[in-house]
Amino acid sequence: MADGFDTDSPKAKLVYPFAAPPERGVSLEVAPGVRWMRMPLPYALNHINLWALDDGDGWALVDTGTRTEETAAVWRELFANAPDQRGVTRVLVTHMHPDHIGMAGWLTRKFGVRLWITPLEYLNCRAMVSDTGREAPEDALLFYKRAGWSNAALETYRTRFGNFGRHIHTLPDSFKRLSDGQQLRIGNHDWQVIIGRGHSPEHACLYCPALKVLISGDQILPRISSNVSVHPTEPEADPMSDWLASLDKLKRMVPDDVLVLPSHNECFRGLHARIDALQRGQHVALQRLRRSLAEPRRAVDVFVSLFGRSIGEADAGVFGMATGEAMACLNHLVQAGEAAVNDDEQGVGWYRLRQVPEAIAA
Repeated sequence: MADGFDTDSPKAKLVYPFAAPPERGVSLEVAPGVRWMRMPLPYALNHINLWALDDGDGWALVDTGTRTEETAAVWRELFANAPDQRGVTRVLVTHMHPDHIGMAGWLTRKFGVRLWITPLEYLNCRAMVSDTGREAPEDALLFYKRAGWSNAALETYRTRFGNFGRHIHTLPDSFKRLSDGQQLRIGNHDWQVIIGRGHSPEHACLYCPALKVLISGDQILPRISSNVSVHPTEPEADPMSDWLASLDKLKRMVPDDVLVLPSHNECFRGLHARIDALQRGQHVALQRLRRSLAEPRRAVDVFVSLFGRSIGEADAGVFGMATGEAMACLNHLVQAGEAAVNDDEQGVGWYRLRQVPEAIAA
């Protein structure tokens, strides 16, 4: 899910055209045939935006909320309060995080419809769900030990491991593929699938040129940044390069005059300004990271440099996401040849800039 580790870069001047988000259990039309719904979440980020698209015989739903009894109750309220009773035609999911896919199985079975999702998101979600009830693997413990986690933090990770699947209703055993550049006919309009990477493996955004609407999922958020993390399954990955490239791609492919429908915060206008601000913010954070690596640092030592604040082990979820994003930034510099990592006798990785250019040292 999106985390909110935004940098202190200058904020984009965005326009928020709606006075307030929709109330619980009701939807708000934001473009012809496009309705905004808001679902509560049991996390620090306490809401997700969901979308209903007029699909002729019914409504195509985009994203679903996480699996809780409260989420199911709000869905029932939404169906009872719907502007018509045409039902649901299909469920589209932008990506595999529980706040987006958690109720997809419940909804597809309830209405007898198909799940539309990219293959990597579906398969990765199935793989993570299969960890439910499993002991934490040794590779994962070594990954977090290498990042500098204490024994107490590692023990907390052991007890929390395998919880992912508890937030997700059993997925359908088949799906309809979403792919980059695909044109979907939804009701009277064509929607183009634009794949982004970095926040998740194969995140689908949906762009409708006729309506001038972009459903951005977690790829572009107006007030917080997407969490971009390295995970134990691919410890040397460079998702930061993927995310920055995806921002460039969205700016090329989608004009600035769209209404952006993000998964968190509010609908806004100013797509290109927000992309510019996100890129500037990340480059500022990487520059601070470079300065901090004049001396050897562990991943857990660079939180203040990257996020402007310390993050302790007490909040295990936030601490884990911060570690993942720190690793993404460190791997980015290592793979660019700017930094090197050496493991000590305890298996802890220490990162240091290969050289300290005068512009960084100043």
